[in-house]
Amino acid sequence: MALIPSFFGNRRSSVFDPFSLDVWDTFKDFAFPTSSLLTTQTPETSAFVNARIDWKETPEAHVFKADLPGLKKEEVKVEIEDNRMLQISGERNVEKEDKNDTWHRVERSSGKFLRRFRLPENVKMDQVKAAMEHGVLTVTVPKVEVKKPNVNTVEISG
Repeated sequence: MALIPSFFGNRRSSVFDPFSLDVWDTFKDFAFPTSSLLTTQTPETSAFVNARIDWKETPEAHVFKADLPGLKKEEVKVEIEDNRMLQISGERNVEKEDKNDTWHRVERSSGKFLRRFRLPENVKMDQVKAAMEHGVLTVTVPKVEVKKPNVNTVEISG
């Protein structure tokens, strides 16, 4: 059931599905990019730039967790540069398009992503470990052990 007339760009909406309501973009036919956040991008131009990454520090290490659903470990690269930069990058490829398919909504993003983090000085750069499980990349950067000073108690005479 089309509730919005065809002069709104032939977009269809349903009052029963609040996520199907589309906003008419008045600038969609112009040659310049629009500032509207609601513009639909084609899979070729959208970017997978919003790789969400958590960084926590434990007494033993710095731990990074990245949500990368649908990616294999071969599609992700973890690099450490000499200047203590951790770089996590990868690419999600666009699905092959079949001419017989009718797409109703494209919300999953594709493209390249790259995130960089400057690590503190107290890390062991040569012992970094990375693991990928269920679409979550975990990068563990061990910290240099801080040696507690040897304290000798001196007895006070007198």
